[in-house]
Formats: sequence, C-alpha cells, structure tokens
Amino acid sequence: MRTVPALQTSVTAALRAAFGALLIGVAGLAAAHGDVTPQVVDTKGLPSLGSEWRAENPYRGHAEAIKIGASAYNQNCARCHGLEAISGGVAPDLRKMDNECVSLRVEARKKACVNEVDQYYASVVRKGRVRNGAVYMPPFDGILNQEATWAIKAYLETRRERPL
Repeated sequence: MRTVPALQTSVTAALRAAFGALLIGVAGLAAAHGDVTPQVVDTKGLPSLGSEWRAENPYRGHAEAIKIGASAYNQNCARCHGLEAISGGVAPDLRKMDNECVSLRVEARKKACVNEVDQYYASVVRKGRVRNGAVYMPPFDGILNQEATWAIKAYLETRRERPL
C-alpha cells in the first residue's frame, strides 16, 4: 500500500518536469522573436521619398515597390507575421489590417480610414510595440528606411483579406 504514494510522487514530479520543459520551450519561442537580425532593404529602384515621413503610402499599386516589399517582408516580417502575411496566430494577421475600412460606404471616409491605418502602420514599424516590458515587435526605425517601410505596406495591400 505504500507504493501508491510513491507512485503519486513520481508522477507528480514527472508532470512538473514536463510542464517546466513546456514553459521553457514557450519562453524560448518568445525570446527567439527578438533575437533575429533585421535585414536592410535595397530600395534603389524606387523613387526617393526624402526625409520627411509621408502620412500615407505613396507606393500604393506601384509594381516595383510591391516586388521590393514582398522581398523585404519575407526578410524582416514573415518570421513573426507568417509567409505571405498569413499569421499562424502568434502575431497579428497583416492581411486584416484595414478590414474595417472595407465596409465604409462613403468614399471619403474609406480613404480617411485607409490613411489612418497607413499612419498607424508606419508608427508601429518605426517604433515597435512593447507592453508590460515585453517586446511584441522590435522597432525598425533606422533599419528600414521610409521607402522600404512603404514598399512593405504596398506588398501587404496586395495580400488584403478583403480588398478595398
């Protein structure tokens, strides 16, 4: 009869060890997010935008920007936001970024909504996102120039879940 408490103790210890390993694995995944070296993007084929940041995407529909943006996205964003901007659930699904704008009937409101999303996007890419001391997205200011940032957005607009 004394073997049952011993068995419970060993099962409890095994469960604790398994749970601890799981927590270490999850923590490792979260830490891996911030350990990736961002890649500089070659934007020589794009019109220069200057030093003043634009309030809206100047490369919307620009074929070369979309091509450069797709490559830049794969180098810098896909590891968290998913291949072809299809999130695996860890980071936001960027295809849905301006879904709320789609349902707006008044064209001026739709345009204003898209411009507001552009501004939010540029802010998040440049400054990153930190909550309660945890880095949810690293800042790319100084790594991605304005041309690269807007080229990625031009690519993301081709991946929209609900086209405008």
